[in-house]
Amino acid sequence: MADPDVKKLPIFQVDAFTDKPFAGNPAAVCLLEDMDLTEEHQQKIAAEMNLSETAYLRKLNPGDDFSSSSKFGLRWFTPTNEVALCGHATLASAATLFYMMKNPSSQLTFQTLSGDLFARREGDFISLDLPENKSQPQDKETYSQLLQIVVGDLPVQDLFVSHTAKKLVVRLQDGTTRQTLESLRPDTASMLAAHTQDIIRGVIVTVKEDPVTGSAHTVLASYWAKELGKTEFYARQCSARGGDLKVRLREDGRVDVAGKATVVLQGMIRI
Repeated sequence: MADPDVKKLPIFQVDAFTDKPFAGNPAAVCLLEDMDLTEEHQQKIAAEMNLSETAYLRKLNPGDDFSSSSKFGLRWFTPTNEVALCGHATLASAATLFYMMKNPSSQLTFQTLSGDLFARREGDFISLDLPENKSQPQDKETYSQLLQIVVGDLPVQDLFVSHTAKKLVVRLQDGTTRQTLESLRPDTASMLAAHTQDIIRGVIVTVKEDPVTGSAHTVLASYWAKELGKTEFYARQCSARGGDLKVRLREDGRVDVAGKATVVLQGMIRI
């Protein structure tokens, strides 16, 4: 017999920046329907899903519908806290609406902690309109312990921080191969122990031929545009799961990040 006190919400798992299951960056997407889900419950669900991010889509007006409306609220939670921006979970959210809810809109608008974000169809790709996060050069000595944990004795060419995105970006010396980048296996517990301040919450390692993926490109786009003298890039994520995307830095201070996505799980979560 069904328990009337048990509430259920639609939830999906989507692999972003790939057209194949079990690749790319996985994110959970939860549709809040007409339920007012507390932050505590949102955090608990994110911890239960145990993915890097769980996205929550909510309706903005009483007459809205996930299958036909074009503007929604969007929040992202890691297993431990809410974050201000997540690129791959935004792509996963758009894919859920486009592919699973059969939303016919050509463009979706998401109200987020980072302002309005936009997702539009571009053939087989979904293109995200994200804010550019500029960065500032940093003294290598300041992060020497963290660098040793992340890249060991590999020579570092540039080091910079985006304070808005709270990301430290490490550019390895030109000539470093993709194989070397893919071989890095930093210990996350040691990284957390080495950085006790709340200045950064993530580390990006990049080489000239091969930037990484996701919202990291809101930081990397302006840097590589200056270094390479161009504003459009193809990027490959160097990890066991891989990932591919297209990036374009616009003159209005925004970054277009386009990729494919595959829904691998659909169900209901009980709360």
